[in-house]
Amino acid sequence: MRKQFGAKVTKKEIEKYSKSVHWKGSIFENLEETKMSFSLSSMPAFLRKQFCEKERREAKNLPIVSFGKSLIDEAYTKMQSIWYGHSAIFMRLNHKNILIDPMFGNDAAPIAPFKIKRFSQNTLNILNELPEIDLVLISHDHYDHLDYESILMLKSKAKLFFVALGVKRHLVSWGIPRHIITEFDWWETHDFEDIKITFTPTRHFSGRGLTDRAKSLWGGWVLKAASENIWFSGDSGYGEHFKEIGKRLGPFDFAFMECGQYNENWHQIHMFPEESVQAAIDAGVQKCIPVHWGAFALAQHPWKEPVERFLNKAMQEKLSFLTPKIGELFRCNSDSRSQKWWEDIN
Repeated sequence: MRKQFGAKVTKKEIEKYSKSVHWKGSIFENLEETKMSFSLSSMPAFLRKQFCEKERREAKNLPIVSFGKSLIDEAYTKMQSIWYGHSAIFMRLNHKNILIDPMFGNDAAPIAPFKIKRFSQNTLNILNELPEIDLVLISHDHYDHLDYESILMLKSKAKLFFVALGVKRHLVSWGIPRHIITEFDWWETHDFEDIKITFTPTRHFSGRGLTDRAKSLWGGWVLKAASENIWFSGDSGYGEHFKEIGKRLGPFDFAFMECGQYNENWHQIHMFPEESVQAAIDAGVQKCIPVHWGAFALAQHPWKEPVERFLNKAMQEKLSFLTPKIGELFRCNSDSRSQKWWEDIN
């Protein structure tokens, strides 16, 4: 169980983190004030609903389209992608295979007394079906984005890891060689096979235990190739940083927009679906897919609600979107907008 926590922060790492302008005293801080809104008096009712009242919050045996290498067009240079529920994304861009937040495990709370089980079965097996991975991107160290079992399976399959500043220590403790891991501060850019990859700020937090809260960064990723400019928004509350991302790095041909696991009590760290649409507009997104739903019940809303609210707002604002099935290969010009596959699932 202790391996799940990752690595503790050392004095040497603190010295490294303190060189970042986003390190304030003893922790990383958001660009604008961000708080959780919990009162002690409301906690019992919240916990009862969270762990005991699960009607319509969970899907049972949510199907995933099987992966087939024949689906990938080896000559196609633009984005080909597969969403695997929550924020796990396989992407092929510039002939390179990229995995973003590869959480394929079956439990989003492996250290908690109550499991948060995945809606789909045997998802770790997907990692065996995928081709060799040229690059893994990790946005932050929360359990629903950085999964111990998934990383172990990627040891012999992934060539490089680009991660948020502070996440490297966890990977090294799990056996990933130091020399294949590069850490990113906000706005930092590195070239990867003719793709410019930039780590962008979000309004969120980090931590895997009681003592490491905000001891690593959190963010999103921009992947700019000659053919397309792609943005993965990352977990975030709504804020002015979206306009700044668009100003500095946009517009974007396609984006993966966080949409799900929201609640009034933590509104400043996870957007409501309507805000996800507005964030895409702020950043200059041309077309997008809502992610961060379809895998776990981390909040108290019905599991279908995020995508339904997102689509209603996107249509009002005339924002183009796709809604592919989980596991379905799609491209920016795919025609999957009309699919409402979730309506047929209980």
